Amino acid sequence: VTFFPATLTLPAGGSATFFCNISTESDSSSEYSLNWYKETNHTHAQKIAEISWKTPPMMTGKYLLTNHTPAFKIKILNLQQNDSGSYYCGLINFFEYDKVMESNRSHLIVTAAPEKKNATDEPDMEEGKPLDHIKTILLSILLLAGAVVLLVFGYLIVMYRRGGVKKPPSENVPVNEDKPPVVSVSTVDYGVLEFQCNPCPHIPPEIRLADQAEYATIVFPEKKPVTPE
Repeated sequence: VTFFPATLTLPAGGSATFFCNISTESDSSSEYSLNWYKETNHTHAQKIAEISWKTPPMMTGKYLLTNHTPAFKIKILNLQQNDSGSYYCGLINFFEYDKVMESNRSHLIVTAAPEKKNATDEPDMEEGKPLDHIKTILLSILLLAGAVVLLVFGYLIVMYRRGGVKKPPSENVPVNEDKPPVVSVSTVDYGVLEFQCNPCPHIPPEIRLADQAEYATIVFPEKKPVTPE
């Protein structure tokens, strides 16, 4: 039974993979079980997992076990510094009673996790740059749209005011240069109307006047009415 790799040095948070390779006689009826152990500071070994010859891939705690007969793989997930120690496997053959074959020891050293200040600050800054760029573009578009709206609004106001102003009558009526301007002047004619008194037999001759006259002023409009007379 062999166990490899001999040494692994990995940071916390990662994963470590060990292989246990067994050599058995070519007997299809052979049955066995494989145990995984961990030693810390050369103390008593602690069993951490177990897998048999017919077990499919399985997860037990933080260990992922895979059967690749005659090799078996154990993957230690989410490494912590207390996972440091010596690891090995032990083969239990069911045909030979209480016979256990142990492999060599492999050493796992888990170091502290790398500082994430620089790793996180730089991506944040890089991610922030596209966001700032997008914000700048959106702000520019909004400002441009606002300027266009103000220009259109001002143009409509000017056109509305121009359309609402009425031109004076002299500008609306076409000018005829041939005819002089017409001045409205009233015409006044004077005439004398004489009224003759018919002989009145019942009025004494000394009272009757020989002639009687009445005077009147007639004002005609600009255009005199035309009558048959």
